Amino acid sequence: MAYDVVVIGSGPGGYVAAIRAAQLGLKTAVIEKESLGGVCLNWGCIPTKALLKSAQVYDYIKHAKDFGIEATGQHNFEAVIKRSRGVADKMSKGVQFLMRKNKIDVINGFGKVVAKGKIEVSAADGQKQTVEAKHIILATGGRSRKLPSMPIDGKKIIGYREAMVLPQQPKSMIVVGSGAIGVEFGYFYNTLGTKVTIVEFMPSVVPVEDEDISKELEKSLKKQGIDIMTSSEVTKVDTSGAGVKATVKTANGEVTLEADILLSAVGVTANIEGIGLEELGIKTERGLITVDKYYQTNVPGIYAIGDCVPGQALAHVASKEGIICVENIAYNEKKYNHQPEPLDYGNVPGCTYCSPEVASVGLTEKKAKEAGYEIKVGKFPLSASGKASAAGHTEGFVKVIFDAKYGEWLGTHMIGYNVTELIAETVTARKLETTYHEVLNSIHPHPTISESIKDAIEVAYGEAIHL
Repeated sequence: MAYDVVVIGSGPGGYVAAIRAAQLGLKTAVIEKESLGGVCLNWGCIPTKALLKSAQVYDYIKHAKDFGIEATGQHNFEAVIKRSRGVADKMSKGVQFLMRKNKIDVINGFGKVVAKGKIEVSAADGQKQTVEAKHIILATGGRSRKLPSMPIDGKKIIGYREAMVLPQQPKSMIVVGSGAIGVEFGYFYNTLGTKVTIVEFMPSVVPVEDEDISKELEKSLKKQGIDIMTSSEVTKVDTSGAGVKATVKTANGEVTLEADILLSAVGVTANIEGIGLEELGIKTERGLITVDKYYQTNVPGIYAIGDCVPGQALAHVASKEGIICVENIAYNEKKYNHQPEPLDYGNVPGCTYCSPEVASVGLTEKKAKEAGYEIKVGKFPLSASGKASAAGHTEGFVKVIFDAKYGEWLGTHMIGYNVTELIAETVTARKLETTYHEVLNSIHPHPTISESIKDAIEVAYGEAIHL
């Protein structure tokens, strides 16, 4: 079988790349060893949001009196997990439909590049076939990073996959790592009644975020009943007993934590083993495939996108990388009329879906100062937002950062109700090189949480109306 483009991996990078390639008139196939949609649709972004929604509904019921409603109820843990799997299954079937609609061949099995333009596909039953392609895109994604001190056994020491399908709810859980995966699962299990302790190596939770965001989220999570240990490291885990005993090194010495289960949420590792990199001399650095701005490796005709290349390990990043990659291929094949614009990794939004939500893009206040900017900072508390008060979610704030000299929008950092839906305004405005002036002259609807962005900008420029 010969194709113009073959994509190895069907996650949000791979399946999007395949669809765009097919749209541009390239004969396309996808090789996938598991389920279409990859980790994102099956074990990541989508099913976790379903779990979090169930937790939020349960939390609403527990606080129904705050809204003038008498309601009681208990959660059914198995039903919560079942709903999440159902949502994931529906989305994966949606990708199957898109493959058929775009006439993309789906080849089941593990793909390995064995020569330039040739891929060996090993099916689950051991059968092998060779697929030929002029252009090969590696979109093999990533998996839970494993630390020697916490070897994942899938039962007592688990990764994100196991955390989504536990047969029964644990009474207690240690979560190691407070990035998006750690705090989302910490919030989920805590809300359902599990005693949760989060252990973070860095001095603050969600350490990539602005310091004000980290402080606010830590305060909120503690208020919800989650124990948080920052500047702490798990050095050893004992699983010989009924549960786990974790030895934690802190600034004040060692402590031992006990729980039913430990979730390792210390990041992801790229899936680059056994796919032919060494045999073809494809360069890697720090466990990631080296690519240029159009995702070409050092071997002509072989490309890589998503979690297996440098850049933010985010679904929306992988999707855009896939589109840029195939549009550049099509441009070189004279099937597309212009060369695509390379991705600006400095304008990629990040979202964390615990409650309160966190969303950000651009420079933090600290990074802006380190870059030498003279800045104007505006911070608007959601306690002053009419919509937030009506919704019963007044915790959190919107923080904006502007260059004092030219009015350039350097960054936005938000924590609060539904803020993951608001960050795109900043992304678009920064892409258009908008200044504070244009935003203030763009009417924001009232009452919405979104007008808090305008309110924060007014604070930055000394024009605050609602504070």
